[in-house]
Amino acid sequence: MIQRIMHVNTFTNEPFSGNPAGVCVMAEPRDELWMSKVAQEMNLPVTAFLLKQEEGYRIRWFTPTKEIDLCGHATLASAHILWEQGLSKPDETLRFHTRSGVLTADLENGWIKMDFPAQPVQESALPTLVEQALNVPSPSVQFTGKNSAKYLVELESEDRVRNLKPDIGLLKTMPFKGDLIVTGRGTSKEYDFVSRHFAPQSGIDEDPVTGSAHCALGPYWGKRLNRTDLLAYQVSRRGGFLQVHTSGDRVYLSGRAITIMRAEWLV
Repeated sequence: MIQRIMHVNTFTNEPFSGNPAGVCVMAEPRDELWMSKVAQEMNLPVTAFLLKQEEGYRIRWFTPTKEIDLCGHATLASAHILWEQGLSKPDETLRFHTRSGVLTADLENGWIKMDFPAQPVQESALPTLVEQALNVPSPSVQFTGKNSAKYLVELESEDRVRNLKPDIGLLKTMPFKGDLIVTGRGTSKEYDFVSRHFAPQSGIDEDPVTGSAHCALGPYWGKRLNRTDLLAYQVSRRGGFLQVHTSGDRVYLSGRAITIMRAEWLV
């Protein structure tokens, strides 16, 4: 059966920037092995697989190496495709059923607004291997913390974040599963904070733009800056902008997306 797959760049409205994701709206259920193999073949940071349900869509996310519990940019890409392909009405709130609960998405003035659970970090010392991999002077580190899935490090400046060259090989050897977020206060009027996101244990040395990371960054910077509305820029090579709104135990992320390729899967 021929299955269409779209390649979408997210948190941008321009080609060759933002975070790429594959989106596959399945006509019928496929098994986990098939989805995993397709994600490997696509070789994008994440490929999302959607299946229509009575109330919304079941969505699963696969990196080239494993299935993951939450992915912001591939959810954004999925919502974009559903509206672009006419599979949902522009004024319809989309509901995605995931391993992390129900996520929603709305289209507001050309931006896709998504509702995610907040994932605040608690102050905590970094494992020695992470400190070694970061290789930055101790005075440059303003905060270290973690939640159940990620470590977060604030550095003293945007320049420190931009110029960071972590030892990816060392991060891959860590005896625990967890991504690393490095962040700093922004120096531009266009954004409040910057970040980078490293996930080598998920097969992604550095993620271009990471929606799910902002489920931790939103609460962190909201508290630091005493604000609920924030502008974020992820300073990877491709880069991408997000609007972030925090409200209690929820984080609302808004971004844009552009489809750059459509393909047909023949097996």
